[in-house]
Amino acid sequence: MKEYMTIKEASEKWGIGTRWINTLCHEERIGGVVKFGASFAIPSNAEKPKDKRIKTGRFIKKKNERL
Repeated sequence: MKEYMTIKEASEKWGIGTRWINTLCHEERIGGVVKFGASFAIPSNAEKPKDKRIKTGRFIKKKNERL
């Protein structure tokens, strides 16, 4: 049987917020996640997913810029 961890335990293990982990679970970006009612069970051997958010600032609209 697999060992599972909660979102809070994953947050402490990976150093990211619980709401972000919840979003990752909803988007199915963490492998092997099982949903039980309103909560998720994350396999304890699951790896932290890559952060695919844009960090360059390239797509941020400037105040005086028009589209």
